[in-house]
Amino acid sequence: MPTYDYKCTECSHTFEIFQPMSAKVLKQCPICNSKVRRLIGAGAGLIFKGSGFYQTDYKNSNSKDTVKKKEVAKPAPKPASDNATKDATKS
Repeated sequence: MPTYDYKCTECSHTFEIFQPMSAKVLKQCPICNSKVRRLIGAGAGLIFKGSGFYQTDYKNSNSKDTVKKKEVAKPAPKPASDNATKDATKS
């Protein structure tokens, strides 16, 4: 729910009201009961929620190369030799 700013046209009293967007616009000042007008607010600040903004959006391009180099440097796993299993079954 947004916070709306109001200003009285007679006494210049300014106040904020936290109300749903579907609520009707206030028409009377709480102090002098004169007309009020709703002011245009600046809006809320931008909020990043969650994790990974740095990692997904601003990751260094050199880090991709480093990961690829590590993958290439890993030796391939050697398959088990069939001779060892055949020798074990013959004995």
